[in-house]
Amino acid sequence: MEKYERIRVVGRGAFGIVHLCLRKMDQKLVILKQIPVEQMTKDERLAAQNECQVLKLLHHPHVIEYYENFLEDKALMIAMEYAPGGTLAEFIHKRGNSLLDEETILHFFVQILLALHHVHAKQILHRDLKTQNILLDKHHMIVKIGDFGISKILSSKSKAYTVVGTPCYISPELCEGKPYNQKSDIWALGCVLYELCSLKRAFEAANLPALVLKIMSGTFAPVSDRYSLELRQLVLSLLNLDPSKRPQLNEIMAEAICVRPLLNLYTDVGSVRMRRPEKLLAAVPLVARGRAGRAAARARGSRAGSARPGIPPALSSIYTWGGGITTPLRLPLPNTEVVQVSTGRTQKAGVTRSGRLILWEPPPVGAAAGFLLPGATEQLPSQFVCRFLEGQSGVTIKHVACGDLFTACLTDRGIVLTFGSGSSGCLGHKTFVDVSQPKIVEALLGYEITQVACGASHVLAVSNEGEVFAWGRGDNGRLGLGTQESHNAPQQVPVPPDHEAQKVLCGIDSSMILTTKNRVLACGSNRYNKLGLDRISPREKPLTADQVEEAPVFSCARSAPLCEETIVWADIGTAHSAAVTASGQCYTIGSNQHGQLGPIPCRASRAPYLVEGLQAMRVIMAGCGDAFTMVVGADGEVCTWGKSARGRLGRKEEETQSPRPVQLEESHPYLVTSVSCCHGNSLLAAKPAVEEPSPQ
Repeated sequence: MEKYERIRVVGRGAFGIVHLCLRKMDQKLVILKQIPVEQMTKDERLAAQNECQVLKLLHHPHVIEYYENFLEDKALMIAMEYAPGGTLAEFIHKRGNSLLDEETILHFFVQILLALHHVHAKQILHRDLKTQNILLDKHHMIVKIGDFGISKILSSKSKAYTVVGTPCYISPELCEGKPYNQKSDIWALGCVLYELCSLKRAFEAANLPALVLKIMSGTFAPVSDRYSLELRQLVLSLLNLDPSKRPQLNEIMAEAICVRPLLNLYTDVGSVRMRRPEKLLAAVPLVARGRAGRAAARARGSRAGSARPGIPPALSSIYTWGGGITTPLRLPLPNTEVVQVSTGRTQKAGVTRSGRLILWEPPPVGAAAGFLLPGATEQLPSQFVCRFLEGQSGVTIKHVACGDLFTACLTDRGIVLTFGSGSSGCLGHKTFVDVSQPKIVEALLGYEITQVACGASHVLAVSNEGEVFAWGRGDNGRLGLGTQESHNAPQQVPVPPDHEAQKVLCGIDSSMILTTKNRVLACGSNRYNKLGLDRISPREKPLTADQVEEAPVFSCARSAPLCEETIVWADIGTAHSAAVTASGQCYTIGSNQHGQLGPIPCRASRAPYLVEGLQAMRVIMAGCGDAFTMVVGADGEVCTWGKSARGRLGRKEEETQSPRPVQLEESHPYLVTSVSCCHGNSLLAAKPAVEEPSPQ
């Protein structure tokens, strides 16, 4: 709402609230339709999503113009053109019994006719055309149709079946429950024309059964004979009980009575308004590394060790390592609890207990080294600054996932928002345009999404009903759609029968689903059998015929014991994966080129490996990077192994295949609440294991 200033409420209804606002950029009056999607049912969300989709397709002088949509105060806000002259229904009501002259009627009618022709040309049914949804300019000369909340986008020659719309304007075929197409809108157009001629509705009754009976019989009071025979015949043709006998819109335009009013309209009718391209998001600069950062980490370590007794620990501590940071670096953080974190190649993000999205970024060029974030418990290191996401007022975030140069987040009501680089279509907005602020993925508004995952260039999401959606790059079959095609909008993914998705995971070139029955499904590149799709057990040599190099659709893991154990956690790296069982054991599978599978001599085995050296630990989480693995124990222990270059293992030592502990700065018992690994980086959130009493 930073771009708008509310002036007053101009309408309320079951859908929500309509605000008149001033757009600060150009001082233009606009309408903001506030739709509380977070409290809506699935069908109501679909209607809100549909309105955005329809409005985006329509660009016509006699259709209310759509500007944008965004999430604010737990509601979908749709910004659209303001028509200061009110509705046609209000205009008619104010006439009382003073009939309009025929020239005015036809002037209004042909504008509605042109608008409806544009709508139908886009294969859209309005389905609620009525005088209340037709708006006027301040001079009562220009007509625009609006309110596409229950419109339907049709495939070619398809028909809609749902009975929707205002009862007084519904067609006879709807009353009979028959399928209908554009001819139903033409019936409503006839009702509007009749209302312009008679200043009252064609069909009205005390109750719905009586109204349906009137509509089915086609009985209505005749139009006044003060109007021409051609106009009265036009009304009758539009209100013909037989849909096949109602004229097409182009036939109506060719009627002699409509030609002159059409020619009297502005000569730019039908022109398309060009839209400004969205500003591209600049690439995030690389984080500076060096001796200064490592010295700062050591200094903070000494400070942590000498913390004064009686001072309660911070609610959360966030650590990162890798990419040149050789030991865990504590990131700046206000005194708030972070419940979940995610890292991509270039960005780091977290979600607080209160539902705010927090980001760690390189500091602005020339920023003072001693700058303090309000509420921070210590001085910031030079590598990162911390900020809350702007424009999040009233929105509660519960989950975040980072890809390469883009981020996806999920609200507590199941709405997905994305921002960052639009390359590969990873934002899901049906474009490849970069977006600097979180924007709703409109195609998912009709679903309550429970979790979202990002790979380097693709995204998966799962709903509360187990539906899976994917978008982004499609090579290697990583989207699970059976093809190599990429998509810039969510596509529903087929899931094998008898399996219901509970959690989704994304790797560089592959994807996984953990089901409600704790089974593993996977698709994409199975290089080195990193997805466990080969039919093999640890003590058997796999047959060539049983190897799967690539799976275009989600398939069940076939490598024992992954196909037999209860899997509660998994993660996919560049060339290997890790899975955690309900009993707390950790299995790794895939390439062991850098020892990332653990202490086994073989580097080419395609069989799952039970990691040795973790017997004393009950593993609850695991993370996989490009050439290393991290696990977290139930008591807060953190261990890593694999390639150590550029600090991947979080300690100053050489490459190791054996799990070794990572020492955090915490001087009190702690629990790890969330971990994330990407490429050569790790991000970890920890909190105190017990509540310490406040000092007396």
